[in-house]
Amino acid sequence: MASPAPRVDYLAAFRCPLGGPAAGKPHVLCRGAELFVSTGRELVYVYDQEGRLLTAAYRLPGQVWHLELSRPRRTLYVLCARKGIYGLALGQASRSVSQGDGADRDSEDSANGEPPCTVIPVDPEACILPNTTLCAFTVVDNMLVTLAQGPARWKVQLFECPRPGNDARPGGQVGEVELSTSSPLAGTLGEPAAPRSLPVLCCVSPPGSSALHSHVRGSGGFTLEQALFGLLFGVDASLLESPVIVCGLPDGQLCCVVLKTLVTSRLSPGDPKALVKILHHLEEPVVFIGALKTQSSAEDTHPDCLVALGHHGRILAIRASWAEVGNLVSDLRECRLPGPVLCAACGAGGRVYYSTPSELCVVDLAAGGAPWKPEQPDGGPGGLPSPLCPTSLGICSVVTLSVLSEMPEGGARLLALSAGGRLMICSLALTSDAPCPGRATVANSGQKIKELLCDIGTVSERVSSLKKAVDQRNKTLTCLNEAMNVSCILLASREGPRPISCTTSTAWSRLQLRDVLTATLRLQNDSGFRLDRGWALCVQVLTSSQAPDPDVAGSATTYTIPVDQLGPGDRREVTLPLGPGEDGALDLPVTVSCALHYSLREVVGEALAPSESFKDSCLDEGLPAVLPEQDGICLPLSEHTVDLLQCLRFPGLAAPHTQAASLLGPACDPVDTFLGALLGPHGEPAGPASLWAKFLPPSVATIKVSAELLRAALGPSHSATSLCCATLQWLLAENTALEAVRTRPLSSIQGVAPDGTEVHLTIREVTVTQVCAAGPLQAVEIQVESSSLATLCKAHHAVIGRLQRMVVQQAAQSCSPPDIRVQYLRQIHANHEALLQEVQTLRDRLCTEDEASSCTTAERLLQVYRQLRSPSLLLV
Repeated sequence: MASPAPRVDYLAAFRCPLGGPAAGKPHVLCRGAELFVSTGRELVYVYDQEGRLLTAAYRLPGQVWHLELSRPRRTLYVLCARKGIYGLALGQASRSVSQGDGADRDSEDSANGEPPCTVIPVDPEACILPNTTLCAFTVVDNMLVTLAQGPARWKVQLFECPRPGNDARPGGQVGEVELSTSSPLAGTLGEPAAPRSLPVLCCVSPPGSSALHSHVRGSGGFTLEQALFGLLFGVDASLLESPVIVCGLPDGQLCCVVLKTLVTSRLSPGDPKALVKILHHLEEPVVFIGALKTQSSAEDTHPDCLVALGHHGRILAIRASWAEVGNLVSDLRECRLPGPVLCAACGAGGRVYYSTPSELCVVDLAAGGAPWKPEQPDGGPGGLPSPLCPTSLGICSVVTLSVLSEMPEGGARLLALSAGGRLMICSLALTSDAPCPGRATVANSGQKIKELLCDIGTVSERVSSLKKAVDQRNKTLTCLNEAMNVSCILLASREGPRPISCTTSTAWSRLQLRDVLTATLRLQNDSGFRLDRGWALCVQVLTSSQAPDPDVAGSATTYTIPVDQLGPGDRREVTLPLGPGEDGALDLPVTVSCALHYSLREVVGEALAPSESFKDSCLDEGLPAVLPEQDGICLPLSEHTVDLLQCLRFPGLAAPHTQAASLLGPACDPVDTFLGALLGPHGEPAGPASLWAKFLPPSVATIKVSAELLRAALGPSHSATSLCCATLQWLLAENTALEAVRTRPLSSIQGVAPDGTEVHLTIREVTVTQVCAAGPLQAVEIQVESSSLATLCKAHHAVIGRLQRMVVQQAAQSCSPPDIRVQYLRQIHANHEALLQEVQTLRDRLCTEDEASSCTTAERLLQVYRQLRSPSLLLV
């Protein structure tokens, strides 16, 4: 199709919204010599072609989305965004003008070079249908058909139009039906967001219908031939001779509703399955629906082809054609045109005019421009043309389009509005003498085939990469779902047995000629979920500080052990060293904290990272938004404290063949062992510990506990042995020598601490008199004795910790204590206050006295400390 340069006649220039008319909803209507123009702002202009001037402008309360003109009622219907539909009675401006406002001049437009015109403010009472969700409408005879956006579906509603001269409100709703949508509409609950592209609504009538007599050029309505009308909309629409409302939705659906069947649903909303028919799905926003004639004939026939155009250039043409068996069927044809498409219009000769941001094009769908399928002998319709070849018309940036008239030479006069806001008439003289370039030559067919095959290979590789990325993301989502389930069951089971637990036990081992205290951690999965990639067991070992300042924290060591393939019922064991360190010291107590850590960066980051063969910008943009600031989640499992009682070793309890020199003390260097052998049995080792043991008496600490409290705490499991033996076994319950202790009825035992000093535990029953008002109480005295003051403090701390936990547990069981003499407790408290005051005085005196006097002060200070370590208090 060849086209000489079109003749363009500029009529007027208008102000456009920010971003141009494409940012709004431009529209142009023609009624005789009058043109009604909307650029997407709140103004609707009235332009006189004969006088070539603007006669008036209506100022609406919001952005104008759509215009419809009813000729019998001489009424202009305007849809305002988020307001509703307004009815403007042409020639009766007083109905739409606010009283007292009068008319003013559009000074803004005048300042931009437009001729001044009368601006008529539209009164709010002119709103005939207030509705904030309306997106499109059309007028059919005395009916007003609207399309509203619901929270999840589109809704078609039918109203009676107001009669001229009466109240401007609609006569009432006649019927409604919801349209199915393939994807939910975006927006908050109760107020859907404005769609990015508005839907298209038009009325299709059968031959002989009077529904479109009132429509003017630019309105969305047309008539189809009977064969195509019956094939598309069914027998009911043909028999009822009912107009059909065709809707083009932003998601690409093309559906229809028979108008007379919608009228029957006055009392209740209609069933979408019975009233709504989906014709096709363009898979892109629908921007235009029209009809044209593709078969030339002598008689004036109706259009025989329905056309729908998508925003990205996909065009759909539907015709009636003959099948091989001899019956009429609907023939659908899809092609791809250069996009994006801003607007379109159908003209004579099977031509479709459409505009892109860069050019205005025309494409021929008529049989004269391309070969057709064979026709029936009786002259019935044939098929659709071969691939389309658009032709550029040399005009750019057209945002709305309407066909004014056809020329006898095959051309047309188009009414258009440019992106700059200029209204123009384009006179086109089109001829079809020149063949389409796509059908004129096949010289480059081989090269095009090679390019297509190369493109197919590229697309195949991209699809393969996409499939791999999708599979990886599905796997990641599965892992995240498992992680969420594990987190929920662990957080919900803080009290009682946990479905995933970690227990800790300690033991001494011989490693590289040294004795090492090790902790064995057992991770047990009793849940129904699997710990897979991304899970790790984090163990923190925190030692106590040996510094004199209590605010100085101890050192911490963290171990991370990956947990892979730990299914339901599986168990994993890990052994970690606790000490002694390189200096030979073991700082007690040691706290072992266990937690499960799930690495989100390891699991999610790998899924979002683009592969080498496929890198998508959308994936790169989503990576920082998906990953949180923390790289994972941490779920605490357990906390275990290793104290001196768990680390004691008892050489006297071991069998003769299992006794080793290493059990008699800490790790021995071979040179020290050799020198010790040379000294013989009479050699006396030197050192601070041996001097302390030789010249100073051992330090002693005692704790008294009510015998009744111990029996209640130990329970019936220790009833077979004496209370003293049961108490000793309870204190050493977490020591590896417990089994050896149970085999002997021991109430006193001597062990070796990690630093080699001896610790003596003695349990005996005593009677406490002066505490209870009812009489003497039976109690158990726990005595800790050691030559090392530091070792004594650690052992005393371990015993006190066990007794505190026991008292808390018994208090939770509501055990009532005996009647205690309060005066006796007050006296003990006063004595301890006096001793503490004396300690402070003695410590201050040590700082000021000379060496001779300080010895006496130090001896007194040690005596006071012994009294404090052996209080007269009783745990009841």
